[in-house]
Amino acid sequence: MEVLSRDEAHEKTQKYDRMREIKDFDESMAGVKGLVDAGITEVPRIFVDHPENLQSALASSNGHFHVPIVDLADIVKDPSRRKEVVNEVRSASKTWGFFQVVNHGIPTTVLEEMLDGVRRFHEQGAEEKRRFYSRDFTTSVAYHSNFNLYKTEAANWRDTLFCVMAPNALEAEDLPAVCGDIMLEFSKRVMNLGTTLFELLSEALGLKPNHLKDMECAKGLVLLNQYYPKCPQPELTMGTSRHTDSDFLTVLLQDHVGGLQVLYQNQWIDVSPVPGALIVNIGDLLQLISNDIFKSSEHRVVANNMGPRVSVACFFYTATPPSPKLYGPIKELISEGDPPKYRETTIMEYVSHFSANAKGDGTSALQQFKL
Repeated sequence: MEVLSRDEAHEKTQKYDRMREIKDFDESMAGVKGLVDAGITEVPRIFVDHPENLQSALASSNGHFHVPIVDLADIVKDPSRRKEVVNEVRSASKTWGFFQVVNHGIPTTVLEEMLDGVRRFHEQGAEEKRRFYSRDFTTSVAYHSNFNLYKTEAANWRDTLFCVMAPNALEAEDLPAVCGDIMLEFSKRVMNLGTTLFELLSEALGLKPNHLKDMECAKGLVLLNQYYPKCPQPELTMGTSRHTDSDFLTVLLQDHVGGLQVLYQNQWIDVSPVPGALIVNIGDLLQLISNDIFKSSEHRVVANNMGPRVSVACFFYTATPPSPKLYGPIKELISEGDPPKYRETTIMEYVSHFSANAKGDGTSALQQFKL
């Protein structure tokens, strides 16, 4: 078997009909999991990333930094403890844009069953999955590989089951049979947690607890049920390229495999799995309405040969159905000395711009909305 360096592999990707291979991959409706099931031993060229991106991905994470962990125990009945938590949330949201939460109220059994459900969906027969395959993201349920497959220079080693769980509630029969019930249960609990998190974030901004909820930041919920198969050449591709999230807030459930990294002080830091914890990160829209007080940080997932890795990213925002509601910097957070930094936008406009320009290079869509 021909063994290529990263530079040689990338050069080789420039000498083929990329669009044809992307189309063939897309029309197989089998995703990355289908490639692995077919027994491939080399990463197909459409997945080979630029050497510069891969070089940084191979670098060791700085062990001196650790994503903050926030304990939500007793925040309802103990006012002093709540004040401490609000301060911790404020600090993490301003500096990291990331934190992990424990004692969040969702039982470990529910978390484990959710991960198992996602695994069952992606590991079932290809014919069953094909019934849900779609690139129409106005639908409530869609299975696909790489939402930006036709736009990026390198595809990611990842398959996704996309489900819009709120504001319009789904029934179990709308969802895949192998995971529908647990998705409904998990989503209900995540929505409750989201309400708590938005209260804490509101207080961290010096606002009334219901401020962000009243702005409908917690109204919509989208689940991205991700599956990262074992990769034969993880040094040549990424699980998920560097990016920020386009929503208000993301709550992430990840399994024990790891691979998630956040950019902090110009260094990629591992977000190591903590049993029973959930990861929370600030999205672009929350950075926009907080007028840059909170930070939507770049993050990524490195490929691995130990997989599969399973995660569930819970996006809080409402893009479907579209709403004319405008979002701009919250008026209580602006002043003559700190004027608004962004123009107003609808969620649909922002998400559409984000998706149209999502090339996997870490470029933030927020720049296009700055005043």
